[in-house]
Amino acid sequence: MRHKQRPRRPIHFERRRFLIIAAILALVFFAVFGRMVYLTVIEKNFLQKQGDVRMLRTVNIPAYRGMILDREGQPLAMSVPVDAIWVNPQDFPVTWKNLYQVGKIIGIPVETLSKIFHKNRKRYFVYLKHDVPEKAAKKIDALALPGIYSEREYQRHYPAGQVDSQVMGYTNIDDKGQAGLELAYNHWLEGVPGKKQVLKDRLDRIVAVVDQVKAAKPGQDLTLSINQRIQYLAFRELKNTVEKYQAKTGSVVVLDPQTGEVLAMVNYPSFDPNQPYGPPYDRYRNRAVTDIYEPGSTMKAFSIANALEIGGYTPDSKIDTNPGWIKINGNTVRDDGLDYGVITVRQVLQKSSNVGVAKMTIHLPPEHLISLLQRVGFGRRTTSGFPGESPGILHDRANWRPFELATLAFGYGISITPLQLAQAYSVIANDGQRCPITFLKRTQPIECAQAMKATVAKEMQQMLTSVVQPGGTGRLAIVPGYHVAGKTGTAYIANAHGYNKKKHMSSFVGIAPVSDPRLVVAVVIRDPKGEHFGGIVAAPVFSKVMGGALRILDIPPDALKS
Repeated sequence: MRHKQRPRRPIHFERRRFLIIAAILALVFFAVFGRMVYLTVIEKNFLQKQGDVRMLRTVNIPAYRGMILDREGQPLAMSVPVDAIWVNPQDFPVTWKNLYQVGKIIGIPVETLSKIFHKNRKRYFVYLKHDVPEKAAKKIDALALPGIYSEREYQRHYPAGQVDSQVMGYTNIDDKGQAGLELAYNHWLEGVPGKKQVLKDRLDRIVAVVDQVKAAKPGQDLTLSINQRIQYLAFRELKNTVEKYQAKTGSVVVLDPQTGEVLAMVNYPSFDPNQPYGPPYDRYRNRAVTDIYEPGSTMKAFSIANALEIGGYTPDSKIDTNPGWIKINGNTVRDDGLDYGVITVRQVLQKSSNVGVAKMTIHLPPEHLISLLQRVGFGRRTTSGFPGESPGILHDRANWRPFELATLAFGYGISITPLQLAQAYSVIANDGQRCPITFLKRTQPIECAQAMKATVAKEMQQMLTSVVQPGGTGRLAIVPGYHVAGKTGTAYIANAHGYNKKKHMSSFVGIAPVSDPRLVVAVVIRDPKGEHFGGIVAAPVFSKVMGGALRILDIPPDALKS
């Protein structure tokens, strides 16, 4: 059986098919070639820039923050290198094993890490933990897991912990000052970060440093006027007293009256700036400069100085305090139920007689007392530059009622800070001159303003020594081997309904050695339980702090028995 042969296609059909295929291939070739020319010639700059954006990065070089040093060069605050661990949730393989490995190294439970990844699953950058030790960061890198990285940072470290905390302040995770001297001098301490260009792989890991665009500039060191040995001493004694009397708070300030330098400033309760912050948040305040209170009888020194300065009174002038109280505008001023009789101005100060100082003050021009109080620094901020410092409250008005003037004379109707109290007594200690207050170590001579007559200041120095003697209210402030001048203070604490007769501010402020005043120490204790008189609660703190500070500074005794 013969099979029918298929008819052969014409030759011209085969040729046409070949031409069509060849044309298609030519078109594809020219399209690819044209695209290549377009990308490599016309769009070269744009594409190169886009490639660099994806692979070439400009990253910051962290800058070292300057150290804070005490006057002897001991470090009070320093920055130490640490690492931060961060992840790209898009790349990190979220398995129980991986979460366990990472969590074990950086101290985060698996459940917490799982929640972090779930919450941020659409993000490309999430910090897991800051302030990770270098050893732990190396362990994270050794895991070689995609999407998790370490980054160099600096962590602020405070060697003295809570002893200096409220003066030093603290920094945030970006190493910027947030409170205290860290904030006040942030512009001086903080460095300027540098920049460098790096190549990164597809997992965002740095594979090469291409160029250093700008070098990091470290911050400058800051040398304070603080003497850390006196700071430790003051903190220890304050802490013991606050805990002994179950007081709410306490502050101690130590000044050099001849330079205005703050040699120590402590508060209690305090906090450790090296640990995470938490309530109660009022621990972070530097109460010695931010909190105000009515000073009570420590103000009598200036009421009496005012009487001496105007004239008509001397330390030996007689004041009749009989019968231990006086009526002024229908209000009664008392001497705590005591009748001192006829006493001298010196004894008014020694015995802290409200009646005596009130009788002296109400007959004198009120504007002169207000002027003196302003000249010694009350009612205005000091020159310390400390963030949040309070100016206190001192009313300056034309008309004063006699009773208001009388209460002002013994420390009510005026509110001050512990630093202002120390500054005012430094005027007495420095023969009437008020020097600018500073937390920085003095390296150049300074100009001090004459705030009180030198003769009056010297008389007050001698009169205040009678307070720290048998028969005076401050006899527990005695420092063996030294002549000490000072004044006790006890005042009720005001509330929304008036004065609470069960809550007190107990204080003592003093000067030593009287022959050549070198130190002023102010002690303020808020709401002690049980005992509340300044001569009992605050004076012993003064004695220990002043005595220790004089020895630390190697200041020779001026009252040795022959």
